[in-house]
Amino acid sequence: MNLPLEGIRVLDLSRYLPGPFATQMLADFGAEVIKVEDPKGGDLGRMLPPLIAGESARFFTVNRNKKSITLDLKKAEGQEVFKRLAANSDVVVDQFRPGVMEKMGLGYEQLKAVNPGIIYCALTGYGLDGPLRDAAGHDLNYLNLAGITGVTGVYQSKPAISGTQIADIAGGTLHSVIGILLALAARQKTGQGQICDVAMMDASVSLMAYTLGEWSGQGTLPVLGDDLLTGGYAFYQIYTTKDGKYVSLGAVEDKFYAEFCRKINRPDLIEKQFKKASQRQIIAEISEIMLERTRDEWVEFFADSDICFTPVLELDEVCQHPQVKARNMIIEMENFSNTDKTVRLTGIPIKLSETPGQIKLKFPILGEHNDEVLMSVGGFTQEEVKNLRAEKVI
Repeated sequence: MNLPLEGIRVLDLSRYLPGPFATQMLADFGAEVIKVEDPKGGDLGRMLPPLIAGESARFFTVNRNKKSITLDLKKAEGQEVFKRLAANSDVVVDQFRPGVMEKMGLGYEQLKAVNPGIIYCALTGYGLDGPLRDAAGHDLNYLNLAGITGVTGVYQSKPAISGTQIADIAGGTLHSVIGILLALAARQKTGQGQICDVAMMDASVSLMAYTLGEWSGQGTLPVLGDDLLTGGYAFYQIYTTKDGKYVSLGAVEDKFYAEFCRKINRPDLIEKQFKKASQRQIIAEISEIMLERTRDEWVEFFADSDICFTPVLELDEVCQHPQVKARNMIIEMENFSNTDKTVRLTGIPIKLSETPGQIKLKFPILGEHNDEVLMSVGGFTQEEVKNLRAEKVI
């Protein structure tokens, strides 16, 4: 079976999370992804605690199905090697700050000169222009400036830090994949590559689409934890249960909310669903009712009700949830590398009917594919590779 991206070669210079997760998605669908790593330790994500079998447990979650070569890009010889590889590749993923690759003679314009069809994905925090172009940042910083942090949290409390890296993944990872696929589609028509300027802050701002619409319609700025979909209404809320766990109600549609109210024997609340002035009182009253049963008892109580009612699960429960298992969204590798540890990876979220992605549970050792890649892609001889190794270019 041919995978959609078979024949596409990606040179991956990214590190940690956003870029590696993006290239892993491409690899799952057949792309040949070559991690280009510093000979002195490689991708910094390899050593990010906690460690399993000497490498980061996180590293394994975003680097399957790839090859690894080492290359010192600060040396002129290393830069020439990279150009030879780029000449026979389709995509370069760069996660350095703007200007770093240009200083090494490896920016888009320089690579375009050796391969007009190259697609250059520059994944940065703030983009290739603008006043913050050269600023450092992390997921939290991008979310702060995009306004997401400011609308995330509990009513009358301070903004909360997200439990997952929204800007990195929903911002950087997914938008990089989209940009690369769009550029590949365009190249089929024009024969020309292009630069994909993906900024995690830009992508985070785009996630605020509905929130911007709400502000535009209301004419007032959002209040933390007090708007329609952020905790200001009883029908879209998280409640504490008798055992100290949590359940969520997402009964936005009136039919769902009406059924919920009747089920808890409070039909009087139905007509007040959207009455803003009544919400804090209704939330308090429903909160008291939710304390009468445990989380799982409430799940069973509403099992036959079509009301958008779900438990708030912890990670171990997510892995065992029947829907997650049915969709193969968690892969468990028990006794990983004889460590008695179980490594858990996310599955493939995009299900194609004719050319589904494939997961190969292989993780590249640093520099494992030096000889193979340099000779087959770069056209180097065995003697040249030997010399590059002796000169510590690889």
